[in-house]
Parts: sequence; C-alpha cells; structure tokens
Amino acid sequence: MRLTLISSALIAAFALTACDKASDVNTNQAQTKSVAAKKAAPVEQTDLSVAELYQQASQTLFKQRAPEATMYGLTAKDVGQEFSEQLADFSPENEAKLRQKLTTISKKISNYQLANASNTDVDNQQVMAGITQYFAGHEDFSIGYIDVWMGLSPFIVNQINGPLIDIPRIMQNDQPITTEQEALNYISRLGKFGDMIASIEKKLSFDTAQNWLPPKSTVTGALRYLKGFTSVEPKAHVFVSNFTDKLAKISSLSEQQKQELTAQVIEKVTSVVYPAYQSITQATEQLLSKARSEAGVWAQPNGEAYYQEAIRQLGDSSLSADEIHQVGLDEVKRISEQMNKILVSEGYKDGSVGARMVALNEEERFLYADSQAGREQLLADLNGYIDEITLKMAPVFKTVPSYKVQVRSFPVEIQDGAPGGQYSPPSIDGSKPGIYWINLRDMKANPKFGLKTLTYHEANPGHHWQIALNMDQASLPFLRRIAPYNAYAEGWALYSEKVASELGLYENDPFGDLGRLQAELFRAVRLVVDTGMHHKRWTREEAIAYMSDVTGTAESDVVAEIERYITWPGQALGYKLGMLKILSLREHAKAELGEKFDLSAFHDVVLLGGAVPMAVLERNVNQWIKGQL
Repeated sequence: MRLTLISSALIAAFALTACDKASDVNTNQAQTKSVAAKKAAPVEQTDLSVAELYQQASQTLFKQRAPEATMYGLTAKDVGQEFSEQLADFSPENEAKLRQKLTTISKKISNYQLANASNTDVDNQQVMAGITQYFAGHEDFSIGYIDVWMGLSPFIVNQINGPLIDIPRIMQNDQPITTEQEALNYISRLGKFGDMIASIEKKLSFDTAQNWLPPKSTVTGALRYLKGFTSVEPKAHVFVSNFTDKLAKISSLSEQQKQELTAQVIEKVTSVVYPAYQSITQATEQLLSKARSEAGVWAQPNGEAYYQEAIRQLGDSSLSADEIHQVGLDEVKRISEQMNKILVSEGYKDGSVGARMVALNEEERFLYADSQAGREQLLADLNGYIDEITLKMAPVFKTVPSYKVQVRSFPVEIQDGAPGGQYSPPSIDGSKPGIYWINLRDMKANPKFGLKTLTYHEANPGHHWQIALNMDQASLPFLRRIAPYNAYAEGWALYSEKVASELGLYENDPFGDLGRLQAELFRAVRLVVDTGMHHKRWTREEAIAYMSDVTGTAESDVVAEIERYITWPGQALGYKLGMLKILSLREHAKAELGEKFDLSAFHDVVLLGGAVPMAVLERNVNQWIKGQL
C-alpha cells in the first residue's frame, strides 16, 4: 500500500533518527555504561562465564516466580530447584531482594569482557544486561511488583493483571494434571494461597505507606474481580471444575482416588483460597476510600519521573510526552482521512468518522448473535482467518515457527477487566499451544469487520508468529527467548496488520479495510490518551470521551481500554511507536538496497534475532544492509 505524505514524513523522521544514530550505537552504549558505573556501587568480580551469568539471571527470576515457570513449561533443571508445588512471595522484603539480585547480575553481565565476540555474542550481552535490569525494575521506585511480562508493574492489586489474576489463570490453563503426583502438586499450590496473599497484603500496605495509591477505577475494577472470584460455592469454583476435568482423563487412577483428590481440592478452596481472597478483598475495600480520583501517574510521588521511565522502557523511546502526544494527533488525522474516503465511497457521508463507525457497529449484518451459537460461529471464523493468512504469508515469511496457536474466549470471571484480545505464549516443549484470547463479554464489541485485523495482530503474522519464532531460537539464552520488549512485540503486531493489507487480505472487502484502519486509529489514539492522562492531566472521563468520539468503538471496550492505560502507564505507547520504527527501518532498507531488497529476508532479520530493544534491531538491520551491499 502506498504511503501518504503524512505517513511518509513520520516514517522518514523515525528513519532519520535510525540513520543518524546507527554509527553511534556503540558510543552511546559506552556513555550509558559509564554514567551507570558512576551511579552504581562497585560490582563484585565473578568467576562465572557469561553463559552461566545468563542462566543465573533466568534462575533467579523463576525461583521467585514459580507459576510463570509452569506457564513456560520449564523443568526443575531449568529453574535450579523443584517448583511445581510452589507459588510466590510478594512481601516488600522479598521483592527488594529479588530486585537487588537481578540488578547485581545485570551489572556483572554488562561489565563482562567478551573475547572474540560475534555479532550474536554482542547482542546477547546487551540484551541480557538490559532485560535483567528490566526485571529488576527502577531503583527509584520500590512500589508495585516484578511481572514476568512487563517488568515493574505499578499496582500489585488491579483489575487486569497481577498475581491475584494471573496465577489462577496459569493454574487453570498451564499447570499439567496428568498423573497423581501432578494432582498433588496442584493441591499443594492451593494450600499456599494463604501465605502468598498475605505477602500481597504486606506489599499493598508498604506501597500505601509511601502514598502510592492506585486510582479509583483500578481499585473498583479489582474489587469487581475479587468479589466475582469467590461468588460461587467452593465446590463449584473453577479451581475445582478445572481439576476434575483434567483428573477425568487420567486412566491410571481409580474412581475412589479421583474422588479423594477432588475432596482435597474442595477442602483447600474452602479453607485456604476463599479466606485468603476474602481477606485481600477487605484490604482492597479499605483502600477504596484512599484511592486517587486522578487518572494519571503524575499524581503519584515522583510520578512524572515514573512516566518518563515508562516511556523509555515500554515505549522504547527518548521522545518527550509532549512529542509523543503530537505524533498521536498527527496519526489520528492521517488515518481518519483514509477512513473517511472509504466511508464516503460506501455511502456513509454524514457526521464524524467516529459517529459513522458507531452507526456501522449497530448494523445487524456486522454483528454476531449474542448467544452460544453466535460465540461459536465467531470462534470458527477466527480460526478460518488464521488458516487463510498463514497460506498467504508464505512468499514473504521464510521461517515458520514450530509452535501451534489456538483461539479461546476469556474466562467469564476475568472478562470485564480484560482487553478485546490478548495472546499468551506456548510452553517451551510445545505441549501447550500459544493462545489467542478473545473477549466475548459484549458481542457488539466484536463487529465482523474488525475481527480479521484483531486475528492478524494476536495470531499470525502478529504475536503468535513472532513469539513462537523467538521461542524456537534454542541457541539464545532463555530470557532472550521470552523477551517481552513492549515496543518491539506490540510494534511488530501492529506492523503485521499492515502486512496483511499489503498481501491482499482486504481486497474486495472495504469494510474489513475500514476495520483495519479503525484498529490502527485506535493505536494512534492511545498515544494521545496515554500522554493525555499521565502527563497532561486529563481525567478518565476526558480520555473516554476522546477515544469514543474519535474511534467509534463500542463503549464497553473504550472504558476497559482507558482503565487499562490508567493501570499500566506507558504500555499503550509501544504499539504505534514500535510500528513506526519497524516501518522506518524497512523504508531505509528499501532505499539502500533498491532491487536487492527482499521482504522475506527483512522479516527474518527482524524476527530471528528475537525481541530486542529498537537500538539493537536498528543495528542488526544496518548490518544486514551492509552485508547485502
């Protein structure tokens, strides 16, 4: 698809940054290390090899995040200890120890003197030093907790992530129960919920004592989830039904053994899990009266500095909040103009783009029935879209991942706080596929014209394709294989939507293309509302009104999205900033290589090095260009 002048100018600006900085990457890294060395305490010498340091980093993290080790299908050898029965300790003291250990390892990796280093060796060192520090959080902020996906997550109790939500999902979706011992491991974990949630309460009190208070919408959403989690009788809880479903498939166990094991699960849910969740619910209710009315992180202690750090980490950008806000406004204008052309050509001429999209969303021809049959048809269509694009991708994607992808709807108990779509990775051994989650709480939020694009973003060639290829790189250190660099990962997924358009997936489908543009507009709006709330001090209501008016997205989705950005400052920036950077590198490669440019080879360069900071990706692309020339 030909770029508009505005789009070309934006990409050129990103490319100019890339070209200007390309020759200075090593210099900038050296300066960064020099400044860090002056600030940091001396790092003790190590006799470990750099590979052993990489393993130590991974083991240090997963010893403290046992459920996530289960999610990735790691072994006791991978983690350095048995962990299948373990949960996690989120107390302030333990979180501080974890962060300090990871910081120390990061410095050791950074200071390690490589000999006869290849490009891969250099990348490994830079990325592993960076990602280990990413998981250590920022030294100025002892609040929140370390999340294996987003590093420092600011609010340990919220409506969308955190141990209270993520660990039950891991136990349901990822914890195997194929033997009696695995069933006992599950029961043992349930018995540890009291201690784990007590540690979360301590962390919550620690953060509150520092005047780090979550916004009201974050607390309200958390309470909605917490109360819903224990709203049924213990014997009907998902922990029990999930267990019995898996247990039924173990042919080596007698019916009596199954009944006895199920009775143990019900007892743990009744005597441990429910009291623990009810306790944290009471603590959260008490927090509600103190929660902030302001939506933005600027209202927190040293909040402006926190947001600039979030821009650097999650947006992978040195731009200021004001500059990002303007990029968002410019992109909103460009994309809205493209949408207007399609709407006019299809006979929709009156009102703003957003208003016309609202009207379009009410048309019965674009909606699935709000019924079980309608939900099943939607899921079937998503699988069809995956099959279709996977065939069409072949000419421009040389390397195919070994892991499969599966479509599932979000569990009812978490769907209110969940996004429209989300992806979770496969287990490392392939026993569990990657999962593309779709939110079916509001069928009007899933118009048919938008689902192709969401599927390309979450599955192929988006998140699943990229993450599965990353996990396939067995020669990389493990933390590199699961590296969650936000701007790279979300930028790639948004770039994938554009690739689908270039492959002709929207030919003779103007409304599908309109859905694609609406999705891109949504990501441009994120730049505006995220900086609006966290820097320009917009209210939650102002952000909802702006996103709703501009995009015409269903209100239920807009509210959930805005409340997500409130809870995760800066995360929403990665999509558009990352996409623009990848596009700028592609345009730069095309300009340099001319007829020698091969899109499939470019995609291999971007994907097979794994998720990396944009500075590393830039260097890798420039080295590839040099090699081609």
